[in-house]
Amino acid sequence: MKLSEYFETTLGRGVLATADSAGMVDAAVYSRPHFVDEETVVWIMTDRLTHANLQSNPHAAYIFAEAREKEFVGKRLYLTKIREESDPANIEQFKWRKTYRIPDEQKTEKRFMVYFHIDKVLPLVGTK
Repeated sequence: MKLSEYFETTLGRGVLATADSAGMVDAAVYSRPHFVDEETVVWIMTDRLTHANLQSNPHAAYIFAEAREKEFVGKRLYLTKIREESDPANIEQFKWRKTYRIPDEQKTEKRFMVYFHIDKVLPLVGTK
């Protein structure tokens, strides 16, 4: 199964971890990635700590745990930011998960489409 198909069909929870230029780490809950192709993913984000960290350090990790009981299954993606854009019309067209509800306190915040190259993929637990 292609990675894009996995994320389109698998339910679960994800955390995107970033660090600033001094190495101070942040982790935030994020939805499944949007796929441009099998090596490029996008997240839509507001201008908060995760986005700020990516301005000085392009590296990130995304941990995705599948919605399963009594099992630890999922993926770890190691990422490098390659670009971003902030055109609201492009962002609106790019959103494909129509079920996502933007929290009220974030509805007026500026949004960014942040593109990442997938450097490495590992299972949630272990290295095989």
